[in-house]
Amino acid sequence: MATQTSQVASRYAVSLLDMAGDAGSVEQVEKDLNALAGMIAASDDLQKLIKNPLFNRTQHQRAILAVADKAGFSDLTRRFLGVLAGNRRLGIISGVIQAFGNELARRRGTVSARVQSAFVLSPVQTDALQKALSDKMGQNVTLNVEIDKSLLGGMVVTVGSVMIDNSVKRKLERLKRAMESRSAA
Repeated sequence: MATQTSQVASRYAVSLLDMAGDAGSVEQVEKDLNALAGMIAASDDLQKLIKNPLFNRTQHQRAILAVADKAGFSDLTRRFLGVLAGNRRLGIISGVIQAFGNELARRRGTVSARVQSAFVLSPVQTDALQKALSDKMGQNVTLNVEIDKSLLGGMVVTVGSVMIDNSVKRKLERLKRAMESRSAA
């Protein structure tokens, strides 16, 4: 069951996607939101601004619009961020960005796969993984690859609610449990 916050984020995302579709600017808004997600991930100050409840509506609007102007976001994205700030919903912007991407992928007939790998995947490996997942899922699959050195080797692939854990870390955990259960017997 979706949380109330994710439901609100989803409603905002669908509304933005519908407006972008009407304006013929879906790709531009997608690009803007991806850039904003990167900025949020890279900036502690921006994260604090978004989450700080002590700022009033006007302060939030001015700050987020300054960020949007500096980044060169489209007018639609700017207005949307202004509305979000005006409604005191900047705290859910990451959820809105994720919901926007999910809904856009659904409308395009694609699914998104999160791939956590211990090492950087080569273009050949990425293409082979994408093709294998697309064949398995029966849909186009886009990969979001993240590096997680704690996996030690292998990878973890998550598509929707399905997770395939083929990491060395997981295999070692299973081996440890098996050895512990045998020594206890």
